[in-house]
Amino acid sequence: MLELGPGPGLTTDLLRQRVNRLTAIEVDPTLAESLGERLRGSTVRIVVGDATKMPFHDGRFSGVVSFTMLHHVSSTALQDRLFAQVWRVLQPGGVFVGSDSRQSWQMRMIHIGDTLVPIDPDTVSARLELAGFEVLEIEKNSRAFRFHARRPAHRSEMSARLRNSTDQIFETVN
Repeated sequence: MLELGPGPGLTTDLLRQRVNRLTAIEVDPTLAESLGERLRGSTVRIVVGDATKMPFHDGRFSGVVSFTMLHHVSSTALQDRLFAQVWRVLQPGGVFVGSDSRQSWQMRMIHIGDTLVPIDPDTVSARLELAGFEVLEIEKNSRAFRFHARRPAHRSEMSARLRNSTDQIFETVN
């Protein structure tokens, strides 16, 4: 399993009790180093890296999780690139689950001086589908949303065309 943006590792601690092996990719070197030191000797591998340009082989993971970190990705184009990268590193049939907070006055106050690019839960399904996912569930309330998507076991011709289109879009982001 791969965890995106674990930060200080609150969710990492919960996940590592439930999976045999866990890899976490964290863009902040200080947080990654601290988490790596704390979890030294465990079954958790911490990688310093950008989830929009993951250093992993295609199809490396059976599952990817993202908990309250997507809004820290600095633009919707880069968020979409992250979705495409998750699709790439997932095995066919693999799942991508996550949650994030919705836009609110409180979220804006918490993020003064920090990146805040909220994901609109009304468009996340279409964005995941554009990256090639089959969206299984989107659940939302006034404060947050969560999603459950899967990389199809067999890539249809339509998803291949969509995938090629998104690859071209993402190349222009670089």
